[in-house]
Amino acid sequence: MIPIAVSAPNLSKNVFMLKPDPIIPASPAPTPAPTPLILKDGALIADRFTRLANDEGLIDGPMIVDLARLEQASAANQPLGVALTNTDDVSQLAPYLPRLDVIVLHFPKFTDGRAYSQARLLRERMDYRGEIRATGQVLADQLAFMRRCGFDAFIMAKGDPLAAWQRAISTFSGVYQPATDPARPAFIRRREAKATKATKAKE
Repeated sequence: MIPIAVSAPNLSKNVFMLKPDPIIPASPAPTPAPTPLILKDGALIADRFTRLANDEGLIDGPMIVDLARLEQASAANQPLGVALTNTDDVSQLAPYLPRLDVIVLHFPKFTDGRAYSQARLLRERMDYRGEIRATGQVLADQLAFMRRCGFDAFIMAKGDPLAAWQRAISTFSGVYQPATDPARPAFIRRREAKATKATKAKE
């Protein structure tokens, strides 16, 4: 009988054939979302206020809170703002108006105009003279109408805010209805022109 040689497994070869586990790089820390710039008086400015969620504690600095936390926040000696939904009753702000630096009104969609009414009530009936800021679906075509209703600060949903501002202040050369802005309606200008003409005729 011819002996059959059986070779031992080549352990050294098998060891070197094992592939090391791949090195997975650590995930980078998430980049915080950039703070949106505010369009105000034809310029883009940084927001000095921190918008606080309802589960966040009050801070030592300018802050904006929801209506439910306004009473608590108003006791702090810090610049203060309040953010309303478009279903909130602005009359609830009456006791706090002297304390408020900014009121934020929200447009959940561009076809919902209830924030326009809120702004006019604040300006015309409640004589609020602080900042009224528009957020949400704020589009370029709306800026002219928002300005007339009393908004003076905007966080745009999209587009070039500065180009939108130039368009808003130059699109309409005249207005027909009185609003919160100083623009004089056409009927008043016609009446004044007639009065001036009549006065000159008598001279």
